[in-house]
Amino acid sequence: MNNQSIGILDSGIGGLTVAKEVIALLPHESVIYIGDSTNAPYGALSAEVIHQNARALVQFLLKKDVKLIVVACNTITVNCIDALREEFTEIPIIGAVPVVKNAAALSRNKRIGILSTSQTTRSPYQKQLIDMYANGCTVFTHGTDALVPLIEQMILDGEVMESVLTRVLEKFKTEKIDTLALGCTHFPLVRNSIQKILGNDVLLLDSGAAIARHVQRILSNNKVMSSTAQPRHMFYTTGETILMQSVADRLALPIHSRDLHKMIL
Repeated sequence: MNNQSIGILDSGIGGLTVAKEVIALLPHESVIYIGDSTNAPYGALSAEVIHQNARALVQFLLKKDVKLIVVACNTITVNCIDALREEFTEIPIIGAVPVVKNAAALSRNKRIGILSTSQTTRSPYQKQLIDMYANGCTVFTHGTDALVPLIEQMILDGEVMESVLTRVLEKFKTEKIDTLALGCTHFPLVRNSIQKILGNDVLLLDSGAAIARHVQRILSNNKVMSSTAQPRHMFYTTGETILMQSVADRLALPIHSRDLHKMIL
C-alpha cells in the first residue's frame, strides 16, 4: 500500500475531466492536479515550448512526491511524452491519446471521426493509432484550435460555442459518421453541445475512463494502491482559481476552496 498522491497535469482545465474519472474509479486515492491555463492553448505553441512547459509541470508534481503522473493533455502526449519518460525514469508517466481503438470497435457503419487540436491531428502519433486500430474503418479527422480558448473562458454553450461547433463539425455531419472520438481532454466539457449538433445517433467517446483504468492497472501491478479512508485532493492552476472552481462545480468534482491554489511555474 502507498498513500502518495496521483499527479495529473494538463495545459489548462480540460484534464479535470480525467481527474473526475480517476477519482470516481479510485476513491481511496488522493490527486494533485496542475493546469497551466496561463499558457493555454498549447496547440498554438511550438514543440520546444510545449516540452519546456511540460517538463516544468512534471517537476512541480515530483516535488509534491506523487507516485504516478498522468499527462491529461493530448497535445503534450503526442509532442513529448516519450522525451518525458526518458528524462523522468523514476516514475510511471501515462499519456492521453484519442480513443481510436474503441471508436473503431463500436462503430456500426465503420465511419468514424476524430476531433483533436491541430497539432494532435497532424502528429505521427495519431496516424499510428489509426493505422493500428482503425483497419476496416473510414476515418475522418479534423484539427481545430478554436475550441480550447473558448472552453478556457468557460464558454461551454450558447450562440458563440454553437456557431463555432457547427463549423467545426460540418465535415463529420457531411460524411455521416456514427462515432466521434474526442481527441482533446477539453472537449468533453462541450459534449452536450457537440451531441446537439451531431444528433443522438452519433456516439461520442473520450479517453477519461480508459486513462483511469490504466492508472488502476499500474498502481495494482506495482502494488502501490492507497488504503486511506480520507483522500485529499489538491488543485493548482497558473490561471484564475475561479475558473477552475467553475469547471469543478460543473463536473461535480470535490474541490474545496482551501485545496485550490494559484501558482507560477
